[in-house]
Amino acid sequence: MTRHYARLWRQGLLSTVTEQLIKPPDKPARDTQAVKMVSPRDMPRLGKAGNLSSRQALVHSLVHTESWAVDLAWDALARFGADPAYDLPAAFFDDFIQIADDEAKHFQLLQARLQELGSSYGALPAHDGLWESAARTAHSLPARLAVEHCVHEGRGLDVLPQTIQRFRSSGDGETAALLGNVILQEEVQHCAAGVRWLKWLFASRPPLRPLPASSAPASPQNGQHQAASLRKPAAVEAHEPAALSAHATDEIGSEFTTVEAWFHHLVREHFHGHLKPPFNKEARTAAGFTEDWYLPLTAAAAAAAAADAVRTLN
Repeated sequence: MTRHYARLWRQGLLSTVTEQLIKPPDKPARDTQAVKMVSPRDMPRLGKAGNLSSRQALVHSLVHTESWAVDLAWDALARFGADPAYDLPAAFFDDFIQIADDEAKHFQLLQARLQELGSSYGALPAHDGLWESAARTAHSLPARLAVEHCVHEGRGLDVLPQTIQRFRSSGDGETAALLGNVILQEEVQHCAAGVRWLKWLFASRPPLRPLPASSAPASPQNGQHQAASLRKPAAVEAHEPAALSAHATDEIGSEFTTVEAWFHHLVREHFHGHLKPPFNKEARTAAGFTEDWYLPLTAAAAAAAAADAVRTLN
């Protein structure tokens, strides 16, 4: 379905994403009978692709990740696309529909490869850690871009080369080629979209401090929605901010002088823990996600800052 509607959008045959601005559900509908969901701590170890069962488990995990990635792209459009406080241009919709299409393609390719390896999606358990992370940024487009489309996409760029090498070393050149020649290349562009739209938000107006997640509006019940047209003009039509804005409107443009500093703030507010090396510097740089964005968020940078603070006090 995603690939069908993405084609219609690119061909200009679909000019309306939705006639109504609705509050999307907290979690997309899933066939709970198809895949057994467990907590991340209860997931069996995936292994290092040294045998067939490990390769099946790794590909199954990737298939599941791509299924959530499709939902994340559509959720960004449905949740934030018509919010007049952002006033997003048509290019935002182009980018995120393309991301949804890419992720759907990745899902199909990996699912087919999993079947070639003698397994199928749903044969193994999976977890919802990626969506649980997304739920914590449901109140703020800047936070969503920073955490999901920069931090998590960036982490994917970091770990894929090692995964590719493991498949190659085990003699599975087909999976290695799929990951290296198709998926890794397109994931660079997805990370680039996160960086690009954070820059756009920062440059287009003073950044807005998002509400804490606990202050985000509750999901409407029983199909209630707020009406708003969401078409594909040069920019999304303006509507009443009081009714539709999903975040606070207090400006913090004077607080952060660079987009990188704003990004650091968003990640520290909405992401648990530090960013972990080793980093795929080449792929991150190709995405515009340079070291000044992510190195200050490592444990080493935090320790150095703490040491500097102690020296200052002494």
